[in-house]
Amino acid sequence: MGEPVIRKFVFLMFSFFAVLPLAAQTESEQTGREIIRDLIPFWQQALGGAVIGLPSAQAGSVVMVCEGGLLKAYSWEGRPLWTYHTRGRFAPFITRSLEGTCYVSRPNGTLIAVNRTGRELWQIDMGSPLKAPVLCGFDGRLFVFLEKKIACFTASGFSLWQRPLESPILLQPVMDDRGGFMTVLENGELLRLDAFGKINSWQLPAIPIAAESIRVADKQGISTFVIYRDGKMELIAEDYSPPPEDIPPAPGATALEKALTNFPGRPLMLATRNGVAALVLENGQVLLMDPYDGKILWTGRSHINAGEFSGVERPGQGQLSVIFDERGIFVLSKTGATGFTEDGRRLWLIRLNGATDIPVFSDEGVLYSGARDWVLYAYRAEEQVRAQKQSLYGPAPAGNYGTGNPPPSLWADDYFQFDEGEIQNRLGRIQEYLQRGMIGMNEKEYTGYLMEIAGSFPRPGSRPGQVRVEVPVHILHRARAARLLSFVGSRETIPFLAELFTHDPDPNVKAAAAEAIGRIGVDPEGIALRAFSAAIFPPAPLRDEQVLAAVASSTAALCRFSGPPLSETGIRLLIYISGANHSPAAQTRAKQELRTLVE
Repeated sequence: MGEPVIRKFVFLMFSFFAVLPLAAQTESEQTGREIIRDLIPFWQQALGGAVIGLPSAQAGSVVMVCEGGLLKAYSWEGRPLWTYHTRGRFAPFITRSLEGTCYVSRPNGTLIAVNRTGRELWQIDMGSPLKAPVLCGFDGRLFVFLEKKIACFTASGFSLWQRPLESPILLQPVMDDRGGFMTVLENGELLRLDAFGKINSWQLPAIPIAAESIRVADKQGISTFVIYRDGKMELIAEDYSPPPEDIPPAPGATALEKALTNFPGRPLMLATRNGVAALVLENGQVLLMDPYDGKILWTGRSHINAGEFSGVERPGQGQLSVIFDERGIFVLSKTGATGFTEDGRRLWLIRLNGATDIPVFSDEGVLYSGARDWVLYAYRAEEQVRAQKQSLYGPAPAGNYGTGNPPPSLWADDYFQFDEGEIQNRLGRIQEYLQRGMIGMNEKEYTGYLMEIAGSFPRPGSRPGQVRVEVPVHILHRARAARLLSFVGSRETIPFLAELFTHDPDPNVKAAAAEAIGRIGVDPEGIALRAFSAAIFPPAPLRDEQVLAAVASSTAALCRFSGPPLSETGIRLLIYISGANHSPAAQTRAKQELRTLVE
């Protein structure tokens, strides 16, 4: 029997046995008996060490940090993908970007980026240990949380901004639907930051158990839903700030506070979606409620045992997790997992023994659990796969920051906008901010100006997002502006740079645009490689040595960062440039880059 036939047979047998517990569950729900779903693992793998922290399930695979400085990756079907080994130990945090890059750290605060094939991309010494997992923004930017500081970096490791903290982080930061995030500090201060480092803060009346962003379709802005140990909850509007003590609050300016006396137990954790909140209580019950009127919509029973969290003030990472997405509500702890539909029907209940941390639930419906026997177990808990918009090599971003199409800069209508001296001074100012990692809230403004300068060349017609000029800006300024865009590092600027590479008539600017794309490192839709292919493969006439060398370097950088499937197209490009039809310098660069991809 051939291997594909064997795999198909195993899959069918697994599917048959996986369906049986579901049918039994429905019958038992009707008779009122407790349901325990004892699944045989979908697959299991010996890891050679205990799992540290939570695995990360994303991009059709799972990656986990293990003792001994090991980072291991498996496909969701259980196929070993790669192993990365560092000298020393890892901290118990791992984050993956949309394209599958892993961000891990050492206990001393060294942040490491490892691509989806297990290749190290870069390291940054943060100066102190991380206090929470890295968060990834819409365009690949990284939010890094230290004891006394929050820092933001591009996907390639260039600093964008830093914000000091008056107190250490108490609650693990969580993303909101605009690509920013919120957290609570140990001094009770609630912080909400946007992608560019702008801070809104509120002093809470008490130390909360949990907090989560929440938005309702017919209401403006994002609110923060906060719950306290005594069962009280608070909704804080985005624009709310408490007045000074000697000034009475204006009507409508205070936070909405409700005391919920009908909670059947102490709340521990919550998750929000579509204006409602799912809460897990200490007694193991799960409830769905409308925070705006305090109405409890339904309650259900999870796998959590009475007393499992007795005395635990705030169950953080490694103790309790709640996922709320279009498939339903999923409660995860070390002792098991439970799934509910949004209308309150229990889908399944699984109990776990010997887990080192809470399991992780993937978009494919697989539950991953690391155990004390140094084995990773995978259970097919859910048949419904999460629906997500896909890019070329993974989930598409949930939104954008507008950096790919920013508004006109403050200098767009300046009479001296294209004066050589003014351009040189402004580019120098932007470069200084970028080098100091302090672009922060000026990012969209400066990105808009860099695009205006880089795209200022004469052409017969104007295309969306481009500036039509009769006299071009000097090529040195256009090339410099294109290169500076790479240090802003947003994947949202890739379409502009690919357009600049294609249409700017000067080889210096073409080369600068290609270099910038490679330095940014991500091309989620394959836009840049399509532009390179169109310019280089026959019948394209491009033979400029400088441009070909820049394309070779950029192509290899994209392949190193993102891996397959970009590498297939990228390797074809590099092989073609290394051929006898091109200059010796271009051939040499392409061959050097090819060697870096196979070493």
